[in-house]
Amino acid sequence: FYSIHLLWEEDDLPYEEEIIRNPYSVKCWMRYIEFKQNGVKSVLNMIYERALKELPGSYKLWYNYLRERRKQVKGKCITEPAYEEINNCHERALVFMHKMPRIWLDYCQFLVAQCKITRSRRTFDRALRALPVTQHPRIWPLYLRFARNLPLPETAIRVYRRYLKLSPENAEEYIDYLRSCSKLDEAAVRLAAVVNDESFVSKEGKSNYQLWHELCDLISQNPDKVNSLNVGAIIRGGLTRFTDQLGKLWCSLADYYIRSGHFEKARDVYEEAILTVVTVRDFTQVFDSYAQFEESMIAAKMETTSEMGKDEEEDIDLELRLARFEQLIARRPLLLNSVLLRQNPHNVHEWHKRVKLYEGKPRQIINTYTEAVQTVDPMKATGKPSSLWVSFAKFYEENEQLDDARTIFEKATKVNYKQVDDLAGVWCEYGEMELRHENYEQALRILRKATAIPSKKAEYFDVSEPVQNRVYKSLKVWSMLADLEESMGTFQSTKAVYDRIIDLRIATPQIIINYAMFLEEHNYFEESFKAYERGIALFRWPNVYDIWNTYLTKFIDRYGGKKLERARDLFEQALDGCPAKFAKTIYLLYAKLEEEFGLARHAMAVYERATQAVDNTERHHMFNIYIKRAAEIYGVTYTRAIYQKAIEVLPDEHSRDMCLRFADMESKLGEIDRGRAIYSYCSQICDPRMTATFWQTWKEFEIRHGNEDTIREMLRIKRSVQATYNTQVNFMSSQMMKATTNATGTSKNMGLDDMKLLEQQAQLLAAEAEQDKPKLKEKILFVRSDTSRSELAELAKQANPDEIDIDDEDEDGDEDQGPEGKLQHHWEGGVVVEQGAMLQNIHIEVDCVDTENDSVIEYRTMPTLYLTFLSAMF
Repeated sequence: FYSIHLLWEEDDLPYEEEIIRNPYSVKCWMRYIEFKQNGVKSVLNMIYERALKELPGSYKLWYNYLRERRKQVKGKCITEPAYEEINNCHERALVFMHKMPRIWLDYCQFLVAQCKITRSRRTFDRALRALPVTQHPRIWPLYLRFARNLPLPETAIRVYRRYLKLSPENAEEYIDYLRSCSKLDEAAVRLAAVVNDESFVSKEGKSNYQLWHELCDLISQNPDKVNSLNVGAIIRGGLTRFTDQLGKLWCSLADYYIRSGHFEKARDVYEEAILTVVTVRDFTQVFDSYAQFEESMIAAKMETTSEMGKDEEEDIDLELRLARFEQLIARRPLLLNSVLLRQNPHNVHEWHKRVKLYEGKPRQIINTYTEAVQTVDPMKATGKPSSLWVSFAKFYEENEQLDDARTIFEKATKVNYKQVDDLAGVWCEYGEMELRHENYEQALRILRKATAIPSKKAEYFDVSEPVQNRVYKSLKVWSMLADLEESMGTFQSTKAVYDRIIDLRIATPQIIINYAMFLEEHNYFEESFKAYERGIALFRWPNVYDIWNTYLTKFIDRYGGKKLERARDLFEQALDGCPAKFAKTIYLLYAKLEEEFGLARHAMAVYERATQAVDNTERHHMFNIYIKRAAEIYGVTYTRAIYQKAIEVLPDEHSRDMCLRFADMESKLGEIDRGRAIYSYCSQICDPRMTATFWQTWKEFEIRHGNEDTIREMLRIKRSVQATYNTQVNFMSSQMMKATTNATGTSKNMGLDDMKLLEQQAQLLAAEAEQDKPKLKEKILFVRSDTSRSELAELAKQANPDEIDIDDEDEDGDEDQGPEGKLQHHWEGGVVVEQGAMLQNIHIEVDCVDTENDSVIEYRTMPTLYLTFLSAMF
């Protein structure tokens, strides 16, 4: 009490009194401690001790007291006695605070900082025993970090083993530590356990295959350190489990034996791998590793030989290794082909490639063909399996073993192919082989056997029946038989073959034509015509076109005009139902027949029908032919009606051409008025902006044959036509939309913009009319668009002084009235627009002045479409 009294100060008196009154209040003690925080540390510690004596179960007091004591020794040497005092304080605190993980953590960290290894380890263990399991995750990270930093791996291993019993999901961390401290055997065991545990989820995001691959690399690269596992069994287990990564696993197994010094065992593994992998990627990995292994073995042997000197046995061993390496490189194409065939043993193309690889080795080729025809399933084959049989037979044929080749073909004809065409190809190749060796009778016998009707007939496309029951309907075999019969058989046998083809209804138009040509060559003309007719009965348009074309040509060549009525009947029959696309040729042939052997009027009738029956794209050409033939037969004047009809039915682009030709013909005949009328009619379909050629032609015509009035009329018609085209709704609407889009004004001045647009168009019309005016002897000038009405009246008075003067005051008065139903008009660009009245008063004026005669000529036009569009707009 005396020592405490000496340390007191006057300022402490209120706090002391408060503590005396409330000795069990933590707040009172904490206020006192906060007041003395910057004072002497021994006094502060004494106050903490007094408080803890009264309140030994206060976590707040213990936590702050221990933190304050640790802060007091911060930066001091760990050999200071004060450290031990603080350790004792922690021990005293843990008597009451043994369930508080923060106290344990601070104490353990403090001990670790003092480098007290054993005491720290025991304290960690005490903390784990004292705290509940739910609080252990707060202790283990610090404990494991302490264990990893220890110079004794065995201690850390034991700590990790205890840790993994509670947290097996953190096995990867333990495995990494084992690999870092070269404890590879236990690392491999742990990794194998992780791989075998299907419920294990990697915290690093690794897949099961990645973990397996790490295991394979670990055990294969460290065979001398991993003794607890059967490496071969583990890797082979992976081969059955991970079939998409066989290459890496095989290389890992071979690498294990190489590092173990079992080189022959490694070579056996490589050989087994390249004979079992089924993908090109895996094969490439294994083969490259195998070749690298052989190269390294040769390099090592050469170094050993150079160091030890020359020895006969060493040289033989080196040559043997070189020969083995060369053989490996030479085998690569075959090995790769084997891989592809293991992928798909029914790949016909790869079997053919394999045969080529054995070129020059007859025994291997025969074995390959034999294996191929036994392996390939025709129903699953990629490619034509029949080509294997054919190639096999040709191989025997090339080696002059015809009997063996025939045996192969005989076996090939009994195979149940997927397609009838495969079996037909085998029969044809069989026959061609006999033909190459001039066994003609044998070839005929083979093809007759192929086309013989089986005991059970089947339709050609009936897949439920074997191909042997359907090959008798194969046109490929029948065509070859027909060719052979034509070349080496009799007339009757050939005719029987063709008749049989037609009866089976497998003939094509070309077969029909060939049959007819064959009969014609043997002077059986009527028989050939019957063949054509049988073909016509078999086919429909458009397939029958070639038959009809050939039939009609041959019939005309044969009989000419002798059987004209029969020929006409044939043509009528051909044209009955003939599509427009194919009608032109038949009609021309028909017309030629009538011209040469019949009547001209009949020919003209045929041409007339042709112009209606042919396709629209060919109608113009048909009219040209019609006109040309009519002019040659009846004269030029006969073509007028043809021209008129052509102009009526043809589209505009061809109708213009017909009009020009018609007008040119009339002008050559001296019929100028007819030509002008044709030009006038054609002008209605000729937009001056698009058909400048027509208007130029008419202009030249009028210059040659017309006068001033006709030229003016032409120009008037041109302006009228142009105005008509300008008032087409689509054109005008597009122009208005464009003007509206480009305008920057608001909707209030939309009507004004539309009016300006119409006035501008009128100005353009007037300008174009001025450009197109003819240069005559009399100087005709167009009045400028800005000329006022008074000036025009003055000119008219000067030109005609006897004209009666009519007072226009009433009209002028009407012009000045407002919009209450009176008239308002304004003049601009040659267009008078009168508002407040009927729109029929809108008209276009073009005034011409004859300067020499001092007269005014006035033309007015009122386009109906133009007025309609304006009325709709206003």
